[in-house]
Amino acid sequence: MISVRPNAAFTRSGVSRLALAAALAAVLGACAQQPRPDVTGSIPSAPAGMSESAWRKQAESLADRYQKEPGNVSVAIAYARALRETGQRSQAAAVLQQTSIRNPKDKTVLGAYGRALADAGRFSEAFDILGKAHTPDQPDWRILNAQGAVLDQLGRHAEAQRYYQTALGIEPNDPSVLSNLGLSYALSKNLDRAEEALRKAAADPRAEPKVRQNLGVVLALRSKFEEAERVTSGVLPPDQARSNVAYVRELMREPAAPSKSNKLQKTASAG
Repeated sequence: MISVRPNAAFTRSGVSRLALAAALAAVLGACAQQPRPDVTGSIPSAPAGMSESAWRKQAESLADRYQKEPGNVSVAIAYARALRETGQRSQAAAVLQQTSIRNPKDKTVLGAYGRALADAGRFSEAFDILGKAHTPDQPDWRILNAQGAVLDQLGRHAEAQRYYQTALGIEPNDPSVLSNLGLSYALSKNLDRAEEALRKAAADPRAEPKVRQNLGVVLALRSKFEEAERVTSGVLPPDQARSNVAYVRELMREPAAPSKSNKLQKTASAG
């Protein structure tokens, strides 16, 4: 999840970065528990919607294989993903670091390692590694998307948006890229363009449920509360959708006290 530094109090006519971060934390709070697609092609493949207990069993099984076959790239990537899915982010990065040392030119390994570093909050390192996972003459739109997400984490939103646009030039209308672009626009306080990008992403049948949640955040930040509730109720239980929208409404009604700002920043960073 995107983390930002607390900013000045906001009014009805403007939304602070703190408000956006807190809203993202509220609406996307469950994102850490949701399986993320691994575009590096981990082996063995993992069914969508695996439970945490299933991921833990897979991690235990793959740990044995990794110990026996430390040079097996597919096993290492699969093991690292299972570790990430069970919250063992630093260990996942360590596994892929060793794999990248053994395979310094393997772009699949470097891509997985860069994502693992980002997942562990090591954003500057992640950006450097991801830059080695593809080349200007053979750009990978998935890597460009990941680089954009890292730049957003670093607060470099204008640069991030250029990476997303380049990715869309290779893979037009991809909903995951459009969703990231929309959130980046929102962090830049450009809610018009944020809504436009997220509506387009959410309308794509390939879009994951979290894309509609992201759209709901931006709609709520634009005071379109009823529509935000309708959009998110399709992917969240109705009571949770109402609760999330009410939370954003409350954020927009009252300036955050310094103590609350620190708490919200911590919450946003933990996702």
